[in-house]
Amino acid sequence: MITTPYILYSDGKGNIFEDTTLYVVGRSGWDAAPIPDEDWIELPDGGTLYELPGRRGIGIDVKTGDMRLCEKGWAVAAFIPPAHTGLYLAAYETMPDAPTLPLFSYTAAGWLNNKFYVPAVRIERDIRQECSGYDDRKIKEGVDHFVKAYPHNRLVKHLAEKCTLTYSCPASRNFFMGRWECPIPTSPACNANCIGCISFQPEDETIVSTQDRLTFKPTAEEIAEYTVPHLETAPYPIVSFGQGCEGEPLLMWETIKDSIIEIRKHTKKGSININTNGSKPAAVEQLMIAGLDSIRVSMNSARPDIYTKYYQPNNYKFDDLKESLKIVRKYGGWSSINYFVFPGMTDSIAEYEALCEFIRETDISMIQWRNFNIDPDWYLGKMGVTDPGENMGMKQMIELIQEEFPNLKFGYFNPPKERMLNFETDFAH
Repeated sequence: MITTPYILYSDGKGNIFEDTTLYVVGRSGWDAAPIPDEDWIELPDGGTLYELPGRRGIGIDVKTGDMRLCEKGWAVAAFIPPAHTGLYLAAYETMPDAPTLPLFSYTAAGWLNNKFYVPAVRIERDIRQECSGYDDRKIKEGVDHFVKAYPHNRLVKHLAEKCTLTYSCPASRNFFMGRWECPIPTSPACNANCIGCISFQPEDETIVSTQDRLTFKPTAEEIAEYTVPHLETAPYPIVSFGQGCEGEPLLMWETIKDSIIEIRKHTKKGSININTNGSKPAAVEQLMIAGLDSIRVSMNSARPDIYTKYYQPNNYKFDDLKESLKIVRKYGGWSSINYFVFPGMTDSIAEYEALCEFIRETDISMIQWRNFNIDPDWYLGKMGVTDPGENMGMKQMIELIQEEFPNLKFGYFNPPKERMLNFETDFAH
């Protein structure tokens, strides 16, 4: 039985310690709060601990029960690996000169009985991005093989040199190991100005993007050349347009349509997916007619005003992404939302009500409960949110949505066709 873990702090030199005078607490919105015992799990394999410079951790005094700061060093947070959803953010007080945190997620973390703990749930059984499953030797062999096999293919070169060897992208690494989901970056441009964009940030911003954006427009022939063999040979194969290293793929919908048609001339295997902001419903319809199988639309909120403040869309509205999801369902496709989880905002009563209405209206197939990669203070400040309103807790939010919509699937990744047909199949083991 878990009792409350102790707070962690960093000495600023890469060393992390526990402070046994303070129990760790979590953050929800702007508030610090105790974390229920049942919400703690051991830090999963592949999890990472971060020092949060310029921030003092908040804890509960073991003797008095009062909240106070840990003055011994900087606060610590955890990055929890894919397939897990965090329930509380790290709680801290930010000093006036503290730097803005980079675009990662910051889950609370503690120490108990010689183990690290985090408040989280495993939302997905799929093992496709587990650290233990990657083989660097096989990845290197795959890179060498594909670069030699497709010497003139700019996309293969980009996936090899940028995505795999520079950024260690999990999706591209899987591709070069010949398995599961294959990424297809397609668009150097975007029609949104997301506050937390990971591939483009204004020069005057206090944070930098975590990766460079694609700089060319691939052709349908380049796309089909390496994706057809993947669909033919990989286990549980998916090919996915729309990646973190690009803009909005629907801006290249004609090329995507042509490539889907070309792919399906050569193979009927596997599924074709697009990760998108859903801004062009008419384009989505054309892609469904061409043979698209599934869509994943990213959103930080089911409330139009919160969505718009974050995405800052150009020439599209929140209703457009709803229409795109409806179109996919009309054609019998699988529709997911890539739902950015921010404890204190995502689990607010207002957001819960908006999400229920959104699900009823769009008939989505799945929610991918994704941890939001963003500095919490920076995000709330940019959004102008001073009071997120009453919240229920992330675990209760997830449970209530499942209760309200028993046929709705929960997860973290785009499912292949085999899993769409029988979602409960533990296909990856």
